[in-house]
Amino acid sequence: MPWYNGDYPPSYKNQPKELREKAVEIANALLLDGAEEGIAIATGLKQARELLKNHHEKKH
Repeated sequence: MPWYNGDYPPSYKNQPKELREKAVEIANALLLDGAEEGIAIATGLKQARELLKNHHEKKH
């Protein structure tokens, strides 16, 4: 089930907004590619953390 308009997996609930939005974007893309929902949720969060960490490191 894709997530849109503030709807997101419960495991994303306590994440910072920027991280949550990127994780939802990644998870939705994985779902479109045929990934299972649980895998998409976990992978979306992991990849979003890595992307944002790298982005913030480059800024400093």
